[in-house]
Amino acid sequence: MTVSDLPIERLSIHQVTLMQCDFRESIECFARHGVHQTAIWRDKLNEIGLDEAVRILQDNDMTVNALCPGGLLTEIDDKSFNAALDLNRRWIDQSAALGADSLVIITGGLADGETNLAAARDRALEGFFRLIDPARAVGIRLAVEPLHPMVCGGRSVISTVANALDLLDDLGADDVFGLAVDSYAVWWDLALSDQLARAGARLLHFHASDWLRDTKDVRFDRGMPGDGMIDNRQIRGWMEKAGFSGPVEVEIFSRDHWWQHPADEVVRTIVDRRATHL
Repeated sequence: MTVSDLPIERLSIHQVTLMQCDFRESIECFARHGVHQTAIWRDKLNEIGLDEAVRILQDNDMTVNALCPGGLLTEIDDKSFNAALDLNRRWIDQSAALGADSLVIITGGLADGETNLAAARDRALEGFFRLIDPARAVGIRLAVEPLHPMVCGGRSVISTVANALDLLDDLGADDVFGLAVDSYAVWWDLALSDQLARAGARLLHFHASDWLRDTKDVRFDRGMPGDGMIDNRQIRGWMEKAGFSGPVEVEIFSRDHWWQHPADEVVRTIVDRRATHL
């Protein structure tokens, strides 16, 4: 299958890729290199506040693909569960104010001492049901993101695209819910191409990075596309065959490497790699 080169207009870079920068610095760095799409991360937003964030985005002609992350709705006790719901309603409203397309959500993991994955999944499902009306009211999509099995216990009890699509089937609200595909989380799944075909119009986001052969940290040692084992261009091709036409969103958590490099070097490398690896 031949996959066309990715134009820079379809390139997005998540703010988390530049953890060495504050909100303004990251946005201005992207814009300097001709990248005018991003996903906002809540910790960056909290540093500066919503009104100032909107001004900076507008000044740099920046399109916001998503706010990340939401969800985390597997609390057992009612008080904590309802508090998490309130936070998600706030994040939905923030997404709308930012002009974002989506709030990317993860289920959350197991409670301390818990071993029942199915029960945690059911709690997340109930929480997601309760977010349908608030999201629909402001026109924000909720993009469910499966995460790698190595973080199942603490971050997400949904680990495959198939699991996520089953959840979306149970929710029955495709006008609100869709799928965020993170190549780092799902590249290893031999059923991936078939499940992306099954997803079809529910494909909302494509996050790209690379899995290093000798990764030192499953969460915080992601590679630059082209430095590892993931064929991001092939995965993009499968998604496009299923109907996806959105941006490719580079999302690199790299505590000891890329977060230590000058921001302009990181962004320049991403822009250069898109020609061969995205």
